[in-house]
Amino acid sequence: MDQQKIGKFIAERRKMQGYTQMQLAEKLNITDRAVSKWETGRALPDTSIMMELCGILKISVNDLLSGEVVSMDNYNKELENNLIEMVKQKETADKRLLKLEIFIGVLVSAVFVAMILIASLVQMDNWLKTVLIIIGVVPFFAGMFYALRIEQVAGYYKCAKCGHKYIPSYTSVFFSMHINRTRYMRCPKCAKRSWQKKVISKE
Repeated sequence: MDQQKIGKFIAERRKMQGYTQMQLAEKLNITDRAVSKWETGRALPDTSIMMELCGILKISVNDLLSGEVVSMDNYNKELENNLIEMVKQKETADKRLLKLEIFIGVLVSAVFVAMILIASLVQMDNWLKTVLIIIGVVPFFAGMFYALRIEQVAGYYKCAKCGHKYIPSYTSVFFSMHINRTRYMRCPKCAKRSWQKKVISKE
């Protein structure tokens, strides 16, 4: 998808409907800065407001993702291309997130271990040891929470019993036994428990 083209199209349709960036932003309960980012091609509208945006601009989602009003002759082809491109972008973003998860895990673990070792091995006042331990513990738990959240939403888990691919709840991921990114969870489709692998694609 051409973000620059989509941005110009949004600006064109917004003006056609007689809205300023601020007025459009107010209708969508977002900031005018977000609208500006769309129109300059620096970002795409979030999927959660895409339908509402298209309704305001009087276009289809396919028109929006194509950056132009699509004729009925080309509609199915453009829709298919846009859907394929969205899937590719999600897969790329998920791969980056999973790399970020590893980085966060290693970083906060290293800080945690370093602070504990310093507090244990270096002679210092007890209050200072407590501060060092807190400096290690707080980022560790915050980082692990965030890393687990990434693991939950990036990609899918594949049921070993029925092959269903899905995004589990945070609670399911948090309380499940795991070996690396393979987790023992209940499948929402077949309701059976199995060791489910993390996969990027839903195909």
